[in-house]
Amino acid sequence: MAINFLKLNDDKTEFIDIGPYQSPIQSLKLDGMDIVPVKKAKNLGFVFDHLMSLDDQVNAVSRTCYINLRNLMKIGSHLSRALKIQLVHSNILSFVDYCNAVYGSLSESNMKKLQKIQNNAVRFIFNLTGKNRWQSMTPYLKELHFLPVRYRIKYKIALLVFKCLNNLAPKYLCELLSLRETKRRSVRLDDDFYYLKTPKPHQLSRTAGAFYYSGPRVWNELPFSIRCLSVIQDFKTSLKTYLFNTAYEN
Repeated sequence: MAINFLKLNDDKTEFIDIGPYQSPIQSLKLDGMDIVPVKKAKNLGFVFDHLMSLDDQVNAVSRTCYINLRNLMKIGSHLSRALKIQLVHSNILSFVDYCNAVYGSLSESNMKKLQKIQNNAVRFIFNLTGKNRWQSMTPYLKELHFLPVRYRIKYKIALLVFKCLNNLAPKYLCELLSLRETKRRSVRLDDDFYYLKTPKPHQLSRTAGAFYYSGPRVWNELPFSIRCLSVIQDFKTSLKTYLFNTAYEN
């Protein structure tokens, strides 16, 4: 770092030892600094905890979204529905969707927290108060053409896979995926050349949420008519339509 005239920022440099144990490293000496391991650290606005449970990240998102939502409610009576939708996209859903491709193995409790944020944002848009507050949010989500949080995560993962297969993503991500090898004696399944090779399931559920595992899993669930597309805009449109119909098929 000295050769490049760089220096670590004492206040922003953190060290985290990831694993379900107490870190055996008391401190890390780097560039004349003694860095003590922490249980959670922020990188590019995303909070990582040493257990990789993403609890702290979801709590941080919830805290930010509810602060923004309370502020919006103060002026909600003066806003049109179209403007409310724009503000929800920029102040609520942008935080819910940020880096959501990492949520491949998000726990059910954390998934419900994020979905609750979206539901409250919908109540704000339609001004659902009093008894109306307890109505089912499904018809309103459908009217707004909002994908539920679970399907927004699948959308982001599938889009990232598409970019990897079409050389639109960084090389280090593209190298994680490979097409499934077809057998010489083909059966009906082997006629589909757009299936990805699926890694063996990992015994740790949190590791199974890594893109190396979640990417092929989400991609192979898509119908052939979507996986064979080569134009990104066509893929986005078809993927959104498919996930929308799947989410609200009942």
